Amino acid sequence: MLTNTTPLAETDLDTKLVEKLAGLELTTVGELLRYVPRRYIRQGQASSAERPEPDEWITVIGRVEHAQMITMKRRYGKFLKIVVADSNRKYEASFFNAGYIKHVLKPGVRVALAGKVKYFNNQVQLSHPDWLVLPDDGVDVRGTGMMEELLADEIDSDKEQEVSTGTSDDVESFRRSIIPMYPATRDVQTWEIWRAVRHVLGDTLPAADPLTEAQRTGRGLITSDEAIRHVHLPESMESIDRARERLKFDEALAVQTALAQKRADQGAEKSTVSVHVPGGLEDQLLARLPFELTDGQKTVIEEIGSDLAVAHPMNRLLQGEVGSGKTLVSLLAMLRVVDNGHQCVILAPTEVLAAQHYRTVMTMLGDLARGGELGAADGATRVGLLTGSLNTAAKRTTLLDAVTGDAGILIGTHALLEENVEFFDLGMVVVDEQHRFGVEQRDVLRTKGRDDKRPHFLVMTATPIPRTVAMTTFGDLETSVMTELPRGRQPITTSVVPMSNARWIDRAWARAGEEIDAGRQVYVVCTRIGDEESKPKKKSSKKDEPEKEDDTVSVLQQAELLETRWLPGRRIGVLHGRMHADDKNDVMDAFTRGEIDVLVATTVIEVGVDVPNATMMAIVNAERFGVSQLHQLRGRVGRGGHAGLCLLMTSANEMSQSMERLRAVEKSNDGFELALVDLRQRREGDVLGSLQSGGKSSLHFLSLLDDVEVIADARALSESIVAADRALADHPALADLVDAVLLPSRAQYLEKS
Repeated sequence: MLTNTTPLAETDLDTKLVEKLAGLELTTVGELLRYVPRRYIRQGQASSAERPEPDEWITVIGRVEHAQMITMKRRYGKFLKIVVADSNRKYEASFFNAGYIKHVLKPGVRVALAGKVKYFNNQVQLSHPDWLVLPDDGVDVRGTGMMEELLADEIDSDKEQEVSTGTSDDVESFRRSIIPMYPATRDVQTWEIWRAVRHVLGDTLPAADPLTEAQRTGRGLITSDEAIRHVHLPESMESIDRARERLKFDEALAVQTALAQKRADQGAEKSTVSVHVPGGLEDQLLARLPFELTDGQKTVIEEIGSDLAVAHPMNRLLQGEVGSGKTLVSLLAMLRVVDNGHQCVILAPTEVLAAQHYRTVMTMLGDLARGGELGAADGATRVGLLTGSLNTAAKRTTLLDAVTGDAGILIGTHALLEENVEFFDLGMVVVDEQHRFGVEQRDVLRTKGRDDKRPHFLVMTATPIPRTVAMTTFGDLETSVMTELPRGRQPITTSVVPMSNARWIDRAWARAGEEIDAGRQVYVVCTRIGDEESKPKKKSSKKDEPEKEDDTVSVLQQAELLETRWLPGRRIGVLHGRMHADDKNDVMDAFTRGEIDVLVATTVIEVGVDVPNATMMAIVNAERFGVSQLHQLRGRVGRGGHAGLCLLMTSANEMSQSMERLRAVEKSNDGFELALVDLRQRREGDVLGSLQSGGKSSLHFLSLLDDVEVIADARALSESIVAADRALADHPALADLVDAVLLPSRAQYLEKS
C-alpha cells in the first residue's frame, strides 16, 4: 500500500505520466492528492459564464455541432475545423494533419477539448487542442467501430499527428455525474491528472488525522482522509462543500502551526534591553519637534517601547497610511536604543530611498547627529550612509564608524548585508518596505548582534495589509497600525484622465503649468525608462507572430514631449534606476531645493521621497500599476502647506478591470479600503505567494478576505498545541500536515522569514 510520502516514481503509474506530473512539481503521492480540482462540471453543465482570457489554458466539455475539412490557402493541405458548443458559448477548434480525427470528431459527438485560448473575430479559438471523446447515451464513444483500424492505418504515415484520446478508464470515468477539472498545462491534461489521482487513491492507506474526534465534531468537520477522497471523487455537490470546509481548516491550521512554532523559537532568543533614558537623544528630539505627535504615533511608540524593554527580540510590523509619520516613530525608537549604548540600522530597498532617509534623519536630528564634531549637541551620535555606489573612501569611513560604534544609526541598501559589514553592538533593525527584500537577505542582519543576541526588528510598510492577511502572512509579528495623518497634512484630489481625449490631456498639462506658475513642483511618473528603444528588438520565437511593441510612454519620451510641446521653458529633470547613483542624488537634491519644476521619473520615487513643495503628480499609463502602488505614488504630494492633485492618465477601456482599479483609487484615499480592492483583483494568490520560496502555492481553499474566523480558530488551536509540544513530537499527523500544505521549502521559508 502507498503512503503520502511514497514517490510517484515508485508507484505503477505510467513512467511518462510520472514525468509529466513532475513538471507540475508533483513527485509524491501526498503532493498529487493535494493538487485539487479548480472547478467541477456536472453532466450537462455549461462552461463558466466568464469569457476565458487570451493564452489561458482551458478544458471545454461540449458537443460537436459542425465539422468540416478546409483547404489551406497559403500552403498545401487541409485542416479539420470543428465547432463545439455548450449552453454558454461556442468554441472553434482546428486540427492540422487531421488523419483519423476527421472520422471521429463528427457532429453529435460529445467531447472534451484542452488547449490555449486565442481570439479571432471575437470567437474563442483552440488550435490543435488535446481531445477526448466522452461517453454519451446513444452515441458510440469510439466514434465509429473502425477507430482502431483507422488508427493503425494512419498514424504511421502521419508523423506530426499527436493522438490524445485518453484511456478507456478516462472515458468511463466521464460517466460520473460530477467531473473534476484540474489546473492543467499543455504537457499534462486534466483527465491525465484525474487518472493518476484515481489510481493512487485506490492504493493509498488512510492518513492519520491531525484533529482528534472531539476537535472535528466540535467544528462539524469530516476526517481529513474523507475530505481528500470527496474532493477528487465527489458523489454530490454537498460532499464537495464538506470536503472544502475541512481542507480549508487544514490549510489554516498548517500555516498557523508553522507560525506558532516560529513565535515559540523567537520567544527563546535573547536580545538587548533598551529603556527610556531621561534627557537622552529621544527626549531631546521630542523637545525640538515643532508639532505634537498624533495619538496614533504616541500609541505605537508605547507599544515599541514595551517590546524594547524586555530581553527578547521585538518582531513588530508597523503599517500606516502614506504620510502617517512612520519615519519619525521609527527614529524615536532608534534613539531609545542608541541612548542605551546600542546601534541601529535602517535597511531601504533602493539607493534613492536610502539617501532620502539619510537626508530626513540628518535634518530631523541636526546637531544631535554630529557626534565628535564641533558644535555637536551633548550625547550626539553619528549617522552613516552605506550604499553600493559610494566611493571607496566614504565606504571605509562608514564601515569604521560601524565597527567602532561611533555611528549610532546606519542607513543603507543591500550593501549593509555584505560580509565585511560589522557592527560594534547592533541592537535594532528597521526594514522599510519589507516586501522588497528576500528572506535570506533580511536574515543576514539577525546574526549580526553582539554576544549571540538578536537585534530587535521593526518592519515598516505603507502598503496597508488587511488583518486576515497580516495574521496569515505575518503571523509571527506583532502588528501596529497608524491611520491618522499628522495635523496640517493636505488632502489629495485624484482624477482619471483618458489619454484618448486630446482636450483632457492638453488641460492636464496646462494644469501642471499652473502649479509651476504658483511656485510649486510636479512629479510625472512613467512605467519605463525608454533607453531600451535603442537596443535591437527581440524577434518572437514563434513563426508568423509579430514583434511585440510596448505602447506605453517612457520617461525619456515624456520628458521630450513636455520640453517641446506642453511645458516649454520649464525646468525639467529626469530620474530613473539606471542612472549613476551620484546623478540620481544630484537630481533629487535639485528637485528638493526647488531647482527643477517637473521631475519625470520611474517608480524610484514610490516610497520615502518627501518634497513638501511638490503638489501635483501625473501618472502616465496608470493602468499598468496596481492599486496599492498608485496609492503609494500619490502619497508623494500634498506633504506641505498646499493641497495635492494626482492625475491618473490612462488608455484603459472604460469597462475594463484596469479602469475599475483606477476608479477605486479616484474615489478613495483610504489605503486600507484600497488594499482590499487590490487583494480581490489579485485573487489573493500574490499575497499567499509570500508564504512561498518561489514555487507553487499549496493553499487552494483558504480565503484571506473571507475566512477570518477560520484563521483565528486555527491560530488559537495551533498555539495551544505548540505551547505544550513545540516539535510536534506527540502530534506527528499535524507535523505531516504542515509539510504537506507548506511543503519543505515553504516550511524552511517560515523558519527564516
